[in-house]
Amino acid sequence: MLQNLRHLISPDDLTVEETMQLLELAGRIKDAPSAYSDVCRGKKLATLFYEPSTRTRLSFETAMINLGGNIIGFSDAASSSAAKGETVSDTIKIISIFADIIAIRHPKEGAALVASLNSTVPVINAGDGGHQHPTQTLTDLNTIYSLKGRLDHLKIGFCGDLKFGRTVHSLIDALVRYPGNEFALISPDELRVPGYIKNEVLTRSGHSYTEVDKLENVIGDLDILYMTRVQRERFFNEEDYIRLKDRYILDAAKMKLAGEQMLVLHPLPRVNEIAVEVDKDPRAVYFKQVEYGVYARMALILKLLELA
Repeated sequence: MLQNLRHLISPDDLTVEETMQLLELAGRIKDAPSAYSDVCRGKKLATLFYEPSTRTRLSFETAMINLGGNIIGFSDAASSSAAKGETVSDTIKIISIFADIIAIRHPKEGAALVASLNSTVPVINAGDGGHQHPTQTLTDLNTIYSLKGRLDHLKIGFCGDLKFGRTVHSLIDALVRYPGNEFALISPDELRVPGYIKNEVLTRSGHSYTEVDKLENVIGDLDILYMTRVQRERFFNEEDYIRLKDRYILDAAKMKLAGEQMLVLHPLPRVNEIAVEVDKDPRAVYFKQVEYGVYARMALILKLLELA
């Protein structure tokens, strides 16, 4: 067993100093990947995905393979003992015997915390309901830091589904730890950032923010535009989803209103909230973001396994 067992359930589990150390390590991995290609030989990562994922699961698996390790796990709850009624805690107790580190995604908030309390190996939250998605946050931070060279004194706009978007909640929570950041929250009334994020995170930290319903009104002032999709799976009725899903579409015309140095991020998958024509704009970095996510997860695996 690891001497200092650590988990990553929330971005807050890492101090600012530890986060910066991870980002610096991710940068070194990007610059010299071959130096890290055998560090996890003999180690196994279990990816336990109770809900569908493409990027996150494959990013974790790619990260471990790039480090020379092996992969076990499942990509669908229906193909696991959860289909027979096994609890998360029992599953984790079993998988802890097989694996050296675990990444879990689950539709229920708090499931990753339950997993960590029953595990004898490090647990990484790969997304729990609408709650937290800390490795996406690391991916976003790594992208911004690598391309902007800083995580402070930025004007960041979040656009789309700010109510259910766990990536939005986690990234706001992370960015308020850096001085001088300002936030523009762009959404319809029905999908605004929850009150606890505004009151307990933004207001309490002393960071300024504005709530607007038109992207055009603020895009020219932004350093970062973080687009999100309206998530069909978070809605209780189809009518509300259909009414809101096309409310914000970033296209070439809107990009003309933005500054030359603004970056467009998106946690993906994209549906139609970013027009394909924007992909060729050098400010569109959402596919680079996926690459930076692999480096961030490689760095995290090494840190939690006490190999770096």
